Amino acid sequence: MDMVWLYALASVALVSVVSLIGIVTLSVNQERLKKVLIYLVSFSAGALFGDAFFHLLPEAAEEAGFTLELSMSVLGGILLFFIVEKVVHWRHCHMPADDHEHLHPFAWMNLVGDAVHNFLDGVIIGISYLVSVPVGIATTIAVILHEIPQEIADFGVLLHGGFTKKKALFYNFLVSLTAVIGAVLALALGTRIEGLSSVLVPLAAGGFIYIAGVDLIPELHKEVEAKKSLMQVVVIVLGFAVMASLLFIE
Repeated sequence: MDMVWLYALASVALVSVVSLIGIVTLSVNQERLKKVLIYLVSFSAGALFGDAFFHLLPEAAEEAGFTLELSMSVLGGILLFFIVEKVVHWRHCHMPADDHEHLHPFAWMNLVGDAVHNFLDGVIIGISYLVSVPVGIATTIAVILHEIPQEIADFGVLLHGGFTKKKALFYNFLVSLTAVIGAVLALALGTRIEGLSSVLVPLAAGGFIYIAGVDLIPELHKEVEAKKSLMQVVVIVLGFAVMASLLFIE
């Protein structure tokens, strides 16, 4: 169990470090960044779907069977992430903002939403490690792939909201640490409450399905050019393949 804690905390620490990636974008041409990000979003969508359907749901079904309760937990995860976005008025952009009209209050609201989201990411990672270390690793990879485009977008929002580069990086990193709190809470409760993981694992899967289907896929539909759309399909399938390949380490 000590190894589970070590792996989980190392994973959420790595996820928190990803929040500093925004600094890299300062030296990159915005048009070039957009071209790369759309495929990163595609890969992220494939990885999140892949982790949900190749790792989390099969593990949950293996433990208790594909029951009505499991289906309700998946739907509960989808509903939970929907409510979170509604409550914090989270505008979850995955592409850097083009305009400079973001007001300072919105930048703070973005940080609040990001903190809640990172907390839930930490919970999902903690839950996954309670299932097994390989499932935890697969989930961590999926979360990181999702975090990269999100953190780049969040960094841009903070700059547009009036933050200096140093403050934007600092606050982005600060709110990313809520992932550590989420992981610790999930691990602590999961080891004390019997059967908790059987509910939380499909809940986490529902959260990943929501993020990929509601937040990421609509971003991809903004690109209508046939060649780029075909490339999106290829990269999504590549995301599936990466998650499927991780089954060999389980």
